[in-house]
Amino acid sequence: MERKRLPRIVLARVLLRSFALQASWNFERLQNLGVLYTLGPALRSMFQGEELAAAYRRHLEYFNTHPFLASPILGAILALEENKKSGDESYLGVQEFKGMVMAPYAAMGDALFWGAVRPLSAGVALFFAARGSLWAPVVFLLLFNLPHFWFRIVGLLRGYFRGLRVVEGIQRHHLPDLAIRLKEATVVLLGGLCAYLVFLCLREEGLSAGWGLAVIPLVVLAGRLARKGVSTLLLVLVTSAILLFFFFSG
Repeated sequence: MERKRLPRIVLARVLLRSFALQASWNFERLQNLGVLYTLGPALRSMFQGEELAAAYRRHLEYFNTHPFLASPILGAILALEENKKSGDESYLGVQEFKGMVMAPYAAMGDALFWGAVRPLSAGVALFFAARGSLWAPVVFLLLFNLPHFWFRIVGLLRGYFRGLRVVEGIQRHHLPDLAIRLKEATVVLLGGLCAYLVFLCLREEGLSAGWGLAVIPLVVLAGRLARKGVSTLLLVLVTSAILLFFFFSG
């Protein structure tokens, strides 16, 4: 039987509801209520009666993944449900697919968005804040939410139209490698920001920018101590105390 596509208005409702995926987060089954709420309009469009009740029960099981990368999973689930409705069931069931991908997608999403995109967006916004620009929060929100919305919208559509093949698409993006490159870019950016702030402070004190090079031995020493296993938190606290003593004693 030919697979019947969902109306666009139903897909739009699923997309809007996906933003509330974690609104009903619970400690027993985590995001399961959010998944059911998100897929509700599509399930009601596909099933009626006992079939609809059975579909609801399928999505009350445990589910937990990164909220931004949940969209491709939810799209692929809709494709699997349509295949089930048309009698063309895949070799992989809905529950098996959810159980297979939710943990890897959660790890990739945490590393990419919380560990890379958010610090990088904040680092760029800090440059605007250091210059006293009120555009700093706007820059942060734009830089963070552009990839966020892209994964939400495009992810859902690609998951729906490609079905299980969406996993191959995610793999081609090499998200873990992308997260590492963004983290490296963030470190370089924050180094440049520190140099810029030191330059501004020295200029306000009427000192030559060359005095900023005096902190290099301190940076090298902190790096060596970190490589020898000294706690980075302790190094940050000691360095902060030295800098505060320097500024307030002057």
